Amino acid sequence: MKMLIVDDSPMDRALASGLIKRRLKCEILEATNGREGLARIESDHPDFVLTDLQMPEMSGLELVSAIKDHFPNIPVVLMTAQGSEEIASQALRNGAASYVPKRRLADDLVSTIERVLATAHEERHQSVLMHHLAQTDTRFTLQNDPAVLPQLVSYVLDMLRCMPLGDETERLRVGIALEEALNNAFYHGNMEVSANNGPRDRKSYEKLAEQRSAEFPYCDRTIDVHILISPTEARFVIRDEGPGFAWQQHLNQQATPTQQSYGRGIVLMRSSMDEVSFNDQGNEVTLVKRSVSIDEEEVD
Repeated sequence: MKMLIVDDSPMDRALASGLIKRRLKCEILEATNGREGLARIESDHPDFVLTDLQMPEMSGLELVSAIKDHFPNIPVVLMTAQGSEEIASQALRNGAASYVPKRRLADDLVSTIERVLATAHEERHQSVLMHHLAQTDTRFTLQNDPAVLPQLVSYVLDMLRCMPLGDETERLRVGIALEEALNNAFYHGNMEVSANNGPRDRKSYEKLAEQRSAEFPYCDRTIDVHILISPTEARFVIRDEGPGFAWQQHLNQQATPTQQSYGRGIVLMRSSMDEVSFNDQGNEVTLVKRSVSIDEEEVD
């Protein structure tokens, strides 16, 4: 696998490259700006692109748009500086798969890349039957097992083939948004683990959730997932049994991951879905994705 890192900072490129090489087997390619990155894509055909947002000559935002137009099957993950979530949200709407704040690279970069790659792998697995799906109404009651969550996402990605969504990247983005919602329901909802009141490194974060999954009252909680998919619309209703959270403040102000553990997930969900809404308690989220018309697909 080839991975292209695009960043004008040699230090940040070295940091990202080192983190990736420790856990992933891949060839690392580098570029110092979006224009050079686009040239490397054309010449070296990487399988994945990791890019900074703010760069000279061609920004990460412009690079994301160019990749979507010319190389739509290559997943892109953004690295963002603190306070650039609004720009990241725009880049996600332009076709990026996910993003990681630079201050969280050590904890979140590799896990984010792994999740995007896993989702992209499932997305490219063709299922002819799903193109003929007329409608499905399915409900799952999930126990406290985070390993089941990506399996559910894989199941949904297959069914989404009945919907015209423009390109494969758009289906991938829906899967990533859904997985964010499911992870929020498990970690922040049922297990009540967050960056605000728990460990900040990923391993300790997951270890605390695993410990709580065997303790009362966390062990008895489940996640209810209601899925309705047709060729025109996909609707996902995800409800946990945790205390909920004050979702209003996260929707009414810019998410800052230094203070708000839900912020990144909400940015990803709102950038990928047509509608995102919560119940009053904040323990149920509804995600809606609508199909594009044939005319829109032809324009794309």
